[in-house]
Amino acid sequence: MKETIKLGLILLIITVVAAGVLAVSNNLTKDKIAELEMEGSIGALKEIFGDMDKFAPLAQGQQNEIIAANSNVIEVFEAYSGDNIAGYAIKSKSKGFGGDIVMITGFANDGTVVGMQILEHSETPSLGSKAAEPEFTDKFRGKSTAEEIAVEAISGATITSKGVLSGINEAREVFNAQLSN
Repeated sequence: MKETIKLGLILLIITVVAAGVLAVSNNLTKDKIAELEMEGSIGALKEIFGDMDKFAPLAQGQQNEIIAANSNVIEVFEAYSGDNIAGYAIKSKSKGFGGDIVMITGFANDGTVVGMQILEHSETPSLGSKAAEPEFTDKFRGKSTAEEIAVEAISGATITSKGVLSGINEAREVFNAQLSN
């Protein structure tokens, strides 16, 4: 009995020290992690929108309102041509076969999809992972936001395809309801 209590206390001390080290480490690196995530998002936006002059996060109040109403929306960005907003990009997540799929979808003010990119996924290599390849992502370019977006599923990766479509259509609904003019 004494030995069990002694081992339990040792395990408790190790756990507390490990949690403390992780908390300090997280606190020291959180700004750098946020900066790297923003750089990744901006890089994806440059590939989606091409020749836009700059990108900026949506005003915090409006962004918080959108995220509160749509649990799968992560961030919203504005794309500028000069001083004018030329479109929006919505970073969102949806469920795939292997877990969450994080994607960013760009919308032009005329109500078309400018492009999309898969930022993170845990899909099966050579099957679901094809969702991140241009052969699939390019299928969304130029689609109208007026009605639900549909494309042909990836053969052998139906759940992944449905997950991506679900994420894009949720972003489309947010764009139509809260961002388009």
